[in-house]
Amino acid sequence: MAAHHDNTKLVIPLKEEMHPHAYFAEEEPGWHGYVEWEKYPEKRAKAEEILARYQFAQIPEFQLVDIPADQNPRLEGTRWKQYHAALGPTLADVPQESWDIVKEEKSEDMIHVLDFPYNGEPPRDRLIKTPITRNEDHFVRNHGGIPTIHEDAYHLDIGGMVKEPKRLTLKDLKNEALFPRQSTIATLQCSGTRRIEQIKEYPGDGDELINAPWGEGAIGTARWTGVSLKKVIKYCGGLKDGAKHIEFMGVDTYFKKGHVYNYVVSVPWRKVKAHEVILAWEMNGKPLPKIHGAPLRAVVFGYIGARSVKWIARIDAIAEPSTAPVQKKEYLYYTPQSGKHNATYSNGFSIQDMPVSSAIMYPVDKAVIVHDGFITMKGWAYSGGGHWPERVEVSGDGGSVWYETPWEKLSQKYYNAWRTWEVDLPVDAEGWLELVVRCWDNALNTQPTFVRSAWNWDLHVTSSCHRIKVFSVNRTKQATAKRLKKLEENKLDLNPITRPLPIDLESDDEYETMIQRRGGRDPDE
Repeated sequence: MAAHHDNTKLVIPLKEEMHPHAYFAEEEPGWHGYVEWEKYPEKRAKAEEILARYQFAQIPEFQLVDIPADQNPRLEGTRWKQYHAALGPTLADVPQESWDIVKEEKSEDMIHVLDFPYNGEPPRDRLIKTPITRNEDHFVRNHGGIPTIHEDAYHLDIGGMVKEPKRLTLKDLKNEALFPRQSTIATLQCSGTRRIEQIKEYPGDGDELINAPWGEGAIGTARWTGVSLKKVIKYCGGLKDGAKHIEFMGVDTYFKKGHVYNYVVSVPWRKVKAHEVILAWEMNGKPLPKIHGAPLRAVVFGYIGARSVKWIARIDAIAEPSTAPVQKKEYLYYTPQSGKHNATYSNGFSIQDMPVSSAIMYPVDKAVIVHDGFITMKGWAYSGGGHWPERVEVSGDGGSVWYETPWEKLSQKYYNAWRTWEVDLPVDAEGWLELVVRCWDNALNTQPTFVRSAWNWDLHVTSSCHRIKVFSVNRTKQATAKRLKKLEENKLDLNPITRPLPIDLESDDEYETMIQRRGGRDPDE
């Protein structure tokens, strides 16, 4: 992993000379990093008063200015570290502690999209090696620091519009005499997957946390084990009349526009009623990692990953969708004519079901491919909302002619998970080609053709056909085979393709012979 800055020594300019005293106690013993904000408006107001006295770092520009390709972490998240530091000792060390957990639980070669709050995706080639993503390689999308909660101290409060509010321990939830266990293979996907394509062509809102520059790896598939939330609600006597939504609260601290919150979102009761929401304590047969929400998280099948709340402390039945900022003010899908000049919270609709999407993970964009008439392509395809990929098609000419991926090269179907795919695309042409992939799901949904068709101001859900450009070198062509042999004899490489060759392209004799055969440079009359 790249060298990391010391998160604990942050100098934050004050608007006034007097340094404010800040101390906000942790809410529960054994719940390190959990400061409760939702229950205590006076405490929240005090924190916001303290935040208002600082001049925090500016939002970095990462859309109109390219991030260096070798920069990892891609973005630092300085102002988010400063927010935590400003609120005193219980939160000041959370950024460094979170980074330590990243080093402990994730693969060394993760692409760190954002240092803090941590956002990271795995190297593209390893993501699709197996249909089930290793815990170490599963993407992470956090909105705050990573709390450390001891299993023995953990409890979950179920309240709001349930008939019998209860407090349950993890031991209670694992008691199969009370709750039958559920184990489901499900894909989680961030709505920012492939956002970098929108950024490169049509920049949008530039919040480095909400709109982090994700590549194709903000998606992963695991076997999640726990208990259906419907069973838990039933154990609490069911819902009172008028309850239509279920709200989750995670204990991580979240900041937005000078305000401080815990992480709160909701899902419709109909989703829970269909057994499509589980409370999970296990990931791929292992205890849930801290970075993925230990000791307990929600997993919402087919929905945007933002609804699958980690480090969950409370669940409330409510009448309407949550009005917390992550639900009300974020993860909104705008029309292409909305933007900084006219976007409001009410004129974008809330992203829930994830649409059909796919990505080419091999080859990579701008690759030089030497082949014998076929280019191997590999990737993933996914459709949320209980749909599944039924067909994957690829094109070598930008989308005019499509070839179906053989069914034998598609991974197993699941109701709530992706499929990985592989195909040998027939290619005769040489030079720059545009390779494209699209997916059809079981409801005949497919993908918009171009990025422009899917562009929206908040840069969510890049569901358009994934396109890359590669340079085709077809070894079956006589002239190409001859050139490749000459390069091998002279120990020369095609890469980088833009570097001129240090040898003559042909001898003088070859030139004269070919020019005569071609009828000379100029006509005779």
